[in-house]
Amino acid sequence: MDTIVALGTPAGRSAIGVIRLSGPDSLSILRSIVGDDHLKPRPSQSVLRSIRSNGSSSILDRALLSYFPAPNSYTGEDVVEISCHGSPVILRQVVDLTLALGARPAGPGEFTLRALGNDKLNLCQAEAIRDLINAQTEAAAQQALRQLMGELSARLQVSKQKLIQTIVQLESALEFVEDDLPQLKKRQIAAELTDVTTAFAKLASTFESGHLLREGLKVTIVGRPNVGKSSLFNMLLASERAIVSEVPGTTRDTITERISLEGVPVLLTDTAGVRDSTDRIENMGVARTRQAMSEADLVMVVIDGSEDLEVEDLRVLSQARSGRHIVALNKSDAPSFAVLEKSRPSFEARTINVSAVTAGGLETLRAAILEPFGSVDSSNAGFLITDARHYDLLVRARLEVQSSVDLLQEGASEELILIGLHNGLRFLGQITGETTPNEILTEIFATFCIGK
Repeated sequence: MDTIVALGTPAGRSAIGVIRLSGPDSLSILRSIVGDDHLKPRPSQSVLRSIRSNGSSSILDRALLSYFPAPNSYTGEDVVEISCHGSPVILRQVVDLTLALGARPAGPGEFTLRALGNDKLNLCQAEAIRDLINAQTEAAAQQALRQLMGELSARLQVSKQKLIQTIVQLESALEFVEDDLPQLKKRQIAAELTDVTTAFAKLASTFESGHLLREGLKVTIVGRPNVGKSSLFNMLLASERAIVSEVPGTTRDTITERISLEGVPVLLTDTAGVRDSTDRIENMGVARTRQAMSEADLVMVVIDGSEDLEVEDLRVLSQARSGRHIVALNKSDAPSFAVLEKSRPSFEARTINVSAVTAGGLETLRAAILEPFGSVDSSNAGFLITDARHYDLLVRARLEVQSSVDLLQEGASEELILIGLHNGLRFLGQITGETTPNEILTEIFATFCIGK
């Protein structure tokens, strides 16, 4: 196994930048760059040393050095961490020194991949590290941490043991017993396997909420000019992010910001007003509005409730009808709003009366954004399946085990019953990495950052 090196902190300037090495030559490379052949820091304790250019007495930096000998390290190999001042110039020079001494650049997630190969964690825990780094809200981070701490692995282990025990019983009956299994034994096995399928179904049912926490939503605000789109955008952000003006066509381009609604990350996009125009720049903005609508999980159509519906309003509603959408009737604080409400036609979509001036209806609007996707009580949520790969494998495992239950109840032979059980066990192994093909591992770790 060779020695790899990568920057463990984000690119750019910072107070401290951490360079990480892992592999058999980590300590010897460290000794070379500090010019001390006898250096051996105590495990997990930092020492301060000068880093020097190869074959030179000039000092590049003063750095804190940490040594984690195998197997008691993150990767299970000898690991060295060099904490330098966070200048990109210094960090690049130190990395170049290690490369000249035999290290090679780490690939995406290669440190964690080595930890997986050395049984320091399993695959779903490795994926949790990626999700923890990428978490956009506290709720998403908490779910990733629970998976990292082994909660998913522990839940799967219970079902895995039941499957193994059942397989052993059926294999034994197949090998040593000429007669069929007694009916009582068959009913017991069927009950145990039904418990397994129920556990799979219950865990898989959390995916809709879990996926929402992990991936979030894209919400695009649309409408004709001057209906208050940018004002509602600012109101939801609780910040004056977009320019608000009475001049039609003020917003010429899409503006995007992230917010959190009940722990769910929401990518909120304000768009140019939709109307016919001879202004080439404004028309480009309208084209981008339509593109943002096509990419959104939810479209919020804003209508000026203090005025009669116009042709542009109907046009926008027609364009939004093909996907998930809600209607925000703005300017509910205006005197004419209540008058027009009596004669206003009803809309097909969920409609919320709001005021960007008084913030009236804000909480109702926030709830309406999440409503089509199911609610998530992030403060009281149990463990959730957040990864589509895990969900797919759970569903496939449940179907395989259920097919074995059906065959058992139909009086099929043990050979046929065992096929589904072995397949179900294999799918569980793919979640934790025990039976995951190398090409799938390559695909998964390609989504990791380089230094992790």
